[in-house]
Amino acid sequence: MMGLFLSKYDKKALDSFGFTGFKEAFNVLGYAVETPPSSIKNYRDEFDPYFPNPRLGWHHRELRDYCRDIMERTQDLSFEMFHAIINSFVVDEYVEISDIKSNHPITRERKFLANRIITGKAAEEYFVMNYRNIPTFSDFNLTDTTNLGCGFDYKLSLNTSNFYVEVKGINNRQGSILMTEKEHNMAEDLLERYCLFVVSNFKDSPMHQLFFDPLHCDNLLFHRQERQVIQVSYSTIIPRI
Repeated sequence: MMGLFLSKYDKKALDSFGFTGFKEAFNVLGYAVETPPSSIKNYRDEFDPYFPNPRLGWHHRELRDYCRDIMERTQDLSFEMFHAIINSFVVDEYVEISDIKSNHPITRERKFLANRIITGKAAEEYFVMNYRNIPTFSDFNLTDTTNLGCGFDYKLSLNTSNFYVEVKGINNRQGSILMTEKEHNMAEDLLERYCLFVVSNFKDSPMHQLFFDPLHCDNLLFHRQERQVIQVSYSTIIPRI
């Protein structure tokens, strides 16, 4: 379905998630849903002959039956609705697709937030797929703590030895990252047992760097930032029974 969305809406689809090119879209969306980026590209190419875009795609072969079925079942969706479904795969993972009724305009803020969240999720899945190829971690057991809010994303354990890994993702080869106060505090407490795992270059070919004891690493210099946040809430009165 992601390949269909990219094929049907082309540059509009890229812009809706803040992507600057298709290679970035393949990498970020692919890793975010634990699928090879080449698979997203192949599906886009398969649907390309059926939509007005500058690519020929796989015009020399007939569309597979299940792909044709998906294309027919989504042909009446608005752009906003189709985007919401794709978004549910990579951002709102606990929302049932059948319950989505969104036709909200895709604002600049929504695009920025979606891109940041999806890139972060892609970086996490990249780590899960590749951590055993890192000699320091190869024999360790992995515990996913991404939804626990404990200041790190993964705990790696081997006998009595532990590492605590916080994963960050950036789209370019170089860029800035943010650590929350809780992440910073955990890094202060855990020192060399805390690892900052940064996946970069999603725009081309993802690569990674590891920073153990990141707060005392010569290559990193963290600056404290304080911001006032305005939080909007909505209240109502429940009628008496």
